[in-house]
Amino acid sequence: MTTNAGQNASAPSPLDAIADEVLDGIRERGTYRRMRVLDGLQAPRMQVEGREVLLFAGSNYLDLARHPEVIEAAERASRDYGCAAGGSRLITGNLACHEALEADLASFFGREAALAFNTGYMANVGVIPSIVGPGDVLISDELNHASIIDGARLARADVAVFRHGDVDSFTETLERVRPDARRVLVACDGVYSMDGDVAPIAEIVKRAHDHDAIVLLDDAHGTGCLGTRGRGTAEAAGVLEDVDILMGTLGKSIGSFGAFIVGSAKLRDLLVNTARSFIFSCALAPAQVEAARVSVRLVDEEPWRRQRLAENCDRLRAELAAEGISTAPSTTHILPVVIGDNETTMAVCERLLERGFYAQGIRHPSVPAGKARLRITPMATHTESEIDALASAISEELQAARD
Repeated sequence: MTTNAGQNASAPSPLDAIADEVLDGIRERGTYRRMRVLDGLQAPRMQVEGREVLLFAGSNYLDLARHPEVIEAAERASRDYGCAAGGSRLITGNLACHEALEADLASFFGREAALAFNTGYMANVGVIPSIVGPGDVLISDELNHASIIDGARLARADVAVFRHGDVDSFTETLERVRPDARRVLVACDGVYSMDGDVAPIAEIVKRAHDHDAIVLLDDAHGTGCLGTRGRGTAEAAGVLEDVDILMGTLGKSIGSFGAFIVGSAKLRDLLVNTARSFIFSCALAPAQVEAARVSVRLVDEEPWRRQRLAENCDRLRAELAAEGISTAPSTTHILPVVIGDNETTMAVCERLLERGFYAQGIRHPSVPAGKARLRITPMATHTESEIDALASAISEELQAARD
């Protein structure tokens, strides 16, 4: 009796066959990704795959993740509460520290209430289906974050897209869809994560409210960095009290982990009862909650961090411009240097890494095809000499790539 057991043993499993098929296509398109291994404290200098480099690719913009008071708060919370919340917020995971963090956030933003989520992605995919559904419309900037796009898909609402940052396109879209929609939710980023430009949020809020539409502002990259007190894009635009739903993250400028929604007390109650990504998730670990509480306080108490971040970004922008290198349309702490094709962009990224600078190359589909770029994110604690060294290295490598 013969068998084909030997053949079966060497044949790929159905799952591996799927993986091979998909990954081969990704490699052919030149968009295969791998994760780099970093080591050490989140800081201006880190170890990247065994090499010490200046880090210009992170989101710890204010350098609060390694602040001694933040670390001490995390250590203390681990001793007092343990290393896990132990359940979802609606069962056993609603600890006193969660409620305290939300009270702090509500106070910081001058709003009635706040609700913590595990990530910004989970916040958006939880909030959007809680507000709109079939028969409703989500109006979305064409460059909105993937979490807003996926939240709309889960909501099964109609989606109307307007040209990026274009108030006239937004107004035309709003006036076209509003008469036939039960509800309209307008969603936009505050700071766009690949271009570093800022949404015209004041105009969007005014025109949305003129048409009885609700505004969701995803301010993941603006929180802590923009505004007089670091309350983000809406504060800088003078409409902090007018944004209906404000989402921010705790894992970027705040230097911890998680996300939050701030708004009315009724919004919070609605989300506690309807946001599936909140209801069916284990609560944030106490250490990260207490670390975030201290960081939020430090955003208020140490405004020099915002000032220094802005100065570093302005210096880098000016140094690159002097070499004929544009970072447009950025006006913030995210500076793109568009190179164009994927291969050249990633080659420049690798050469910079060899020289001791980690400025990540970003390719399609994260950015439009043909718009691959270096995405540079200075920190508040980089020195002027480190900024200048990066600018020189980028100029030299771009020139070498052109020759």
